[in-house]
Amino acid sequence: MALPDDFLPLDAIPEPLVAPLHHAWERLGTALEQADNLASLQDQEGPGETWAALAPHRREQLARVLAISDFAAETLIRHPDWLPHLDAAGELDAAPDGAAWHETLAERLESAEDEAAMHAAIRRFRRARMLGIVWRDLTRPPGIDMWATAAAVTRLAEACLEQALAWLERHLEARWGRPAPRADGSEQRLVVLGMGKLGAGELNLSSDIDLIFAFPEKGETQGGRKALEHQEYFTKLGQKLITALDAVTADGFAFRVDMRLRPLGDGGPLVGSFASLASYYQDQGREWERYAMLKARPVAGDLGAGAELLASVRPFVYRKYLDFGAIESLRELKAMINREVRRRGMQGNIKLGPGGIREVEFVVQAFQLIRGGRDTELQVTSLATALERLPELGLLPEEVVEELTPDYVFLRDIEHALQALEDRQTQTLPAEEVDRERLALALDMEDWPALMARLDEVRARVRRHFDAVIADPEEEVEDETAAEAGGVELEEWRALWRDVQGEEEALLRLEEAGFADSAAAYRRLRALRDSRQVQAMQRIGYERLEALMPLLLDAAAASDAPDMALERVLPLVESVLRRTAYLALLRENPEALEHLMRLCSASPWIAEQLARHPILLDELLTPDTLYTPADKTRLADELRQALGRIPEGDEEAELEALRVFKHAQVLHVAASDIAGTRHLMKVSDYLTYIAEVVLETVLGMAWKHLTRKHGFPLRRDGERCGQAAEFLIVGYGKLGGIELGYGSDLDLVFLHDGATQGSTDGQRPLDNAVFFTRLGQRIIHLLTAVTPAGSLYEVDMRLRPSGNAGLLVSSLDAFADYQRREAWTWEHQALVRARVVAGHAELAEGFDAVRGEILGRARDTATLREEVVAMRHKMREHLAGGGEGDDFDLKQDPGGMVDIEFLCQYAVLAMSHETPALLTYSDNMRILETLESSGRLPAEDCQRLREAYLACRTAAHRSALTREPGRGRNADFAEHRRAVIDAWQRLLEPAT
Repeated sequence: MALPDDFLPLDAIPEPLVAPLHHAWERLGTALEQADNLASLQDQEGPGETWAALAPHRREQLARVLAISDFAAETLIRHPDWLPHLDAAGELDAAPDGAAWHETLAERLESAEDEAAMHAAIRRFRRARMLGIVWRDLTRPPGIDMWATAAAVTRLAEACLEQALAWLERHLEARWGRPAPRADGSEQRLVVLGMGKLGAGELNLSSDIDLIFAFPEKGETQGGRKALEHQEYFTKLGQKLITALDAVTADGFAFRVDMRLRPLGDGGPLVGSFASLASYYQDQGREWERYAMLKARPVAGDLGAGAELLASVRPFVYRKYLDFGAIESLRELKAMINREVRRRGMQGNIKLGPGGIREVEFVVQAFQLIRGGRDTELQVTSLATALERLPELGLLPEEVVEELTPDYVFLRDIEHALQALEDRQTQTLPAEEVDRERLALALDMEDWPALMARLDEVRARVRRHFDAVIADPEEEVEDETAAEAGGVELEEWRALWRDVQGEEEALLRLEEAGFADSAAAYRRLRALRDSRQVQAMQRIGYERLEALMPLLLDAAAASDAPDMALERVLPLVESVLRRTAYLALLRENPEALEHLMRLCSASPWIAEQLARHPILLDELLTPDTLYTPADKTRLADELRQALGRIPEGDEEAELEALRVFKHAQVLHVAASDIAGTRHLMKVSDYLTYIAEVVLETVLGMAWKHLTRKHGFPLRRDGERCGQAAEFLIVGYGKLGGIELGYGSDLDLVFLHDGATQGSTDGQRPLDNAVFFTRLGQRIIHLLTAVTPAGSLYEVDMRLRPSGNAGLLVSSLDAFADYQRREAWTWEHQALVRARVVAGHAELAEGFDAVRGEILGRARDTATLREEVVAMRHKMREHLAGGGEGDDFDLKQDPGGMVDIEFLCQYAVLAMSHETPALLTYSDNMRILETLESSGRLPAEDCQRLREAYLACRTAAHRSALTREPGRGRNADFAEHRRAVIDAWQRLLEPAT
């Protein structure tokens, strides 16, 4: 039946598109009439009536789609019955899920008796689905946006790949059989990896699909007329799969297939075994292939085996360290693209041109390549997901992502609209007036100039953010240097490093740059440059060193102490010559170089830590956290996140992550200490927090390990312990006293409250006592085991009951009994500084009660005084500095820190039975404050003792950072020492 002239509403159609729309409508009317006539001859209902019944809003959509898309118009002219079917199925408003498409296509292929019929069925299926996808993209019903369109095209490609592959496997089985099972007995199928936007799940409307084919294991097919080696079988199968989608027939094509991303490209085998692929990527994989593999995802065939393959090559794609070398590769790749764009006049290409789609993708993928090994949240194929996660990881500001995301969507919307015109892969803006009007209508812009104005804004923003991430750091430093008067430019530093101007000129340059001993600086540089390690470097490493050294020399010259900075930083450079990713990190981050110079100038300890653990260089990239140590809650959260990224059961990786975490957090504390942003007491607090968080985590790991192997032990009340570790780690000494320093070891005691008899309830049960002993051993192993990142802490267990002769782990009852009956006075002194640092809350209350009972016991003060003094004299004999020179040992000499500690311990043991408030704290400063507030010591004495203690600890702390002996000048500490000695004599050695 003929449709009325006013069937299509034209109100929303721009005037330049009305005539082309009329032309398309006339052709469509003719096709409808022919379809109705044919249906009439066959006594069937023609499509005309269902077209006539289309709802008004559907007619408006039809006018819009026909005005924009020649592909949609041509499809409807060839198949006018498709529109009513799509409408009835709801496919004009929402895409069916992928499973429905798989099922539908599988049904259609059941009747295909040969490859030609299979090809025809796939092409017709694909064209009908694409009509629905284009319709939805151009009309935007609720829930449809660019991402939905891209996801729908991806699901369509996956359905076509999987169903074509399944058909081919069945069709070829009689001839060649099926592949032999794997060694584990599971069947083998072709593994189809989707690359690029297919792997990302974000295909555009008319995209090629980039594929890599693989198979798990070599062997020979079974059950067919002719057996083939797996390599040959999967190659033939892969060739037929490509043809099934890519070949142009009377029905067109389904998807263009690009296999060039496989190892060795067109020159390599079409299909590779898992072993050959893993070997290739490990031994020969190139940088651009890492970039390509970011998007790899199993899309057809054996998806589980595909995931297994990708897991095996993950270390090639995502490096354990921060890989700033990736930026160099991306920069080179982008430069190559830019040259091609200029050569071919493609500035109007919205994908490859400046500020285009590729630049957004480069920004995101740069962070994935650099940080994906450490921040495993970035190990995703989807650009949308990765972009969303960058602010959460602190890698891009939220406001940048809030600009990049809609800008990327806008660019991709233009790309889709361009491709919807003719179902042709293009990203080039049209030159024809009609096509420009179509594009403006598709994007709901007023006209072409309005669209171009918006596009210019978007591309300018994208280019700005791209430059901020990918720009060459040398250009930035050169700009800054040019802005400053005087100084030595980078080219001069480069010439000096290469020694092209001779020694005399080099010395002059170094003097001009502020080096006090230019000859020593020159000797150090020459020794590094001429060293065997540098001469033996591979090309890429040598190039990175050559690129870094001018920037490093510039940063050293700009520091407060150029000579010292250079002297301390060059050993670090030497230590990373074989791990050149760190050279790239410093080269790509001039600000990090500045922080490096500042910290190394101030502290040889920090310089040594960085040289020993170069992975800590990563911390220089985030100054906000570098100089702001985390509180205990944030520390626990960060460690939990770091361990959460590690696969379950990978203990080696967990140990490494723990050590990197600890070293990094201590570096933050040291940096804030040097910058003067933290008071000494706060520095010790933060170092103690780090130890407590590590101990709590290690206890949890050890408990989980033991209970998984042996089951849960019995409590004293006969009940089973639970998932939470029912165990205590008690800190003594500096840890217990909240006074940890940078190199402090941990004085620990382990306690439990388990039953004296009984065993665990696992398949490999242990006696209760053995279980808790193993738990203690496990904790010590986790703390002291040496990995590439070093150890966590040295552990000292000698303060446990009976010292080295005693049990490694005691029950709380046995500990209490020992303290009541056998402990020496010095052990009760040590108990003053003891507190629970990790473990079970109820057990901790039990420990606190025992500690309070023991310390709060009434004692004979004369005997106590005698024993405390005797112990102190014995320590001085063995540990004091001796001599009466200009300086003294801050810790052990008379008037030093240990005297104050003994005074506090004596006061607690002698007075806490009358003043229980003295039992509250384990640290000396708050014990002194309590002695003052309770009136047990004169306020002036307490104030002077606190000042003396703080002065000695501050000096000792500084000496640790500067690697100097822990000694102080008598002249500087005379008043403090006199206050301590006076208090000692009044309290502990009064004149008789």
